[in-house]
Amino acid sequence: MSKPTYILGLSCYYHDAGVVLLKDGNIVFAAQEERYTRKKQDDRLPVSATAKALGFAGITIDDIDAVGFYEKPMLKFFDRILSTYFKTWPLGLRQYQMAMQEWMHTKLWIPQQIEKELGYKGKIFYVQHHESHAASSFYCSGFEDATTVTVDGVGEWATTTIGYGKGKKLDLKKEIHFPHSLGLLYSAITYYIGFKVNSAEYKVMGLAPYGEPKYVDQFRELITIKDDGSFNLNMKYFTYEHGLKMTGKKIETLFGQPTRKPESDLTQFHKDIAASVQKITEEAMLKICKHAKEICPSDNLCLAGGVALNCVANGEILRSGLFKDIFIQPAAGDAGGALGVALSIWHKKFDGQRSPRINDVFWGTEYSDDAIRSLLDAEGLPYESLDESTLIDRVSSLLEGENVIGWFQDRMEFGPRALGNRSIIADARNKANWKKVNLKIKFREDFRPFAPTVLEENTSEYFALDCESPYMLLVADVHPEKREVIPAVTHVDGSARIQTINEAQNPKYYNLIKAFREKTGCAVIINTSFNVRGEPIVESPEDALNCFLNTHMDYLVMGNILIEKSKMPADRILQSGDYLQKFELD
Repeated sequence: MSKPTYILGLSCYYHDAGVVLLKDGNIVFAAQEERYTRKKQDDRLPVSATAKALGFAGITIDDIDAVGFYEKPMLKFFDRILSTYFKTWPLGLRQYQMAMQEWMHTKLWIPQQIEKELGYKGKIFYVQHHESHAASSFYCSGFEDATTVTVDGVGEWATTTIGYGKGKKLDLKKEIHFPHSLGLLYSAITYYIGFKVNSAEYKVMGLAPYGEPKYVDQFRELITIKDDGSFNLNMKYFTYEHGLKMTGKKIETLFGQPTRKPESDLTQFHKDIAASVQKITEEAMLKICKHAKEICPSDNLCLAGGVALNCVANGEILRSGLFKDIFIQPAAGDAGGALGVALSIWHKKFDGQRSPRINDVFWGTEYSDDAIRSLLDAEGLPYESLDESTLIDRVSSLLEGENVIGWFQDRMEFGPRALGNRSIIADARNKANWKKVNLKIKFREDFRPFAPTVLEENTSEYFALDCESPYMLLVADVHPEKREVIPAVTHVDGSARIQTINEAQNPKYYNLIKAFREKTGCAVIINTSFNVRGEPIVESPEDALNCFLNTHMDYLVMGNILIEKSKMPADRILQSGDYLQKFELD
C-alpha cells in the first residue's frame, strides 16, 4: 500500500490567515488562524491552525510532501509594491519605509519563517494569488469545465481575472491590474462611511438596502466601467497607492461630506452612499461575468475572491441567466487561497485526480461530549446531558418565541459564515428577535440583517430561489406573502441572504429545523455566527461558554448537552459588563 500524499496550503501576511491539509487530494482539515488565537482576521503564519490540522490527521510536519503558499511574495513586493511607491514618490515615502521594515523582517523570508515556526524543511511551491482563488473554486465545484472569475482587492498585480478550467487544467486568460480594483473601491467607500477596511465591507452591503443609489453619477467620476467589464479608477480620488488611508479630501469634495468618524451617527447620506457603491459593484460584476462567458464560454461559472462574498451581486449574476450553474467558493476571501494553492499543487505537481463537488465545509476542530462535560464540571455549572432525539425535541420547542440559543456542534466551519455548527439560532417568525440578537447578543449595529436557514425542500415556498444555497452566498427576495411570516430574516428591501440545508450536509442541524417545522409549520430559523462584535467565531467549548455567560443568550447547546441561563450562578453572568465594554468601540 503506497504512502498517502499530504499537501499543506497556507495563506497569511495580509489578512485572514488560513491553513488547508489535503490527503491524496481530499480535504482533511481547514481553518483560519483567528479561531485559535482569538485575534480577529489574524494575518500571521497559521502556526496554531497548522498544529490542529496535523493533530487531527495524526501526522507530523515530517509527513508533509509539499507546502504551498497562496501568492508569489517576491513578485508582489519587488514588482508591484516597490514600483508603486517609486511611482508616487515622495508621497509614498512613509509607506515605503514601513513596507521595507515589515517585509524584510518577515515576508521576504517566508521559507525561513515556515522552517522556523512550522519545522518544515521540504519543497515550497508558490502559486499566484488569483490563480489560488480560481483553483479554490474550480477544483471544488465538481464541474468538468467552467468559466472562472476572481475579483478582490489585489494580489501580486491582478485585481480581477477571467479564466477557464477543464478537467485538471486551469488557465487565467485576462486580468485587470492594480491600482484599478473593484475590491479596493468597495473598501475605500467602507473607509469613507467610517467602517473598518478588510473587515466591515459586509456592513456596507447590509446598509445599502436602507438607502437609494442617489450618487451613482458621482461614482462614475470614481470608476469608468466598459461594456466588456474592464474598468479604471480615477486615482486622484484615492490615496491607497501612497498613503496610509484609502481616501482623502478630494472624495469628500466630490460627495460633499467629510469622512464619517467611527461610531458616529449613520445618516441617510451614508445609507445612500452604500446603496450607490453596491449598485456600481453589481453593474461591474455583471459585465465582467458576461464578458467572461464570451471569451471563456461555458454553461458553468466559478467565483472566488473577496468580492465573491458580496451575496447581493451574486444573486444578480444568478438571476441574469448567463450561466446554468454557479459555484461560489464558500471561503472566497484570502483564507480560501490556502485551499486553492493546495489543490493547484495536487493537480499540477502530483497529477492528482479530481474530486466531486464539495458537499459541506465542516473541516475544522471538534469536541466530544466528554470534553464538554469536563469543562462544565470544572466550572461548577449545571447542565443536562441528553440523547440526541430528546435534545432535538427539547431545543426545537425552546426555539419557539424569544429564546436565543447558542448551537455548538461537531466540526467547525471553514470560511466567514456560520453554517450550523458554530451558530446562534432563534425563531425567524418573531420580529423582536432581530433587535434582541443584534443589541443584546451580538452587541452590533441594529441595521444588520440576519440570514435564514431553510430546509432545502421548502426553499421555494419562502424565497424566490430555485437552486440550493448551502453557503449563505446568495441573496433573493422573500415572497411578499411570507415577509410577515418570517420578519426577523426579511431585510428592509424584502430580501434575505439564504442558507439552504439538506440532511446529507448536516443531519443534526437539518433534523432540528425539521422538528421545528413539524411543531410550528415554519421551515425557517435565524442563523447568525456564534460570536460577538469584534471577536472571531467561537472555536472551542471554552469560547462558546464565555460568549454564552457574557451575553443575553437564553440557552447553550454543545453536543448533546443543554445549558440554561436562568440556572447559572448570578456571579457568572455578564461579569460586571467587562465583556461588553471590550467591543463598544470596535
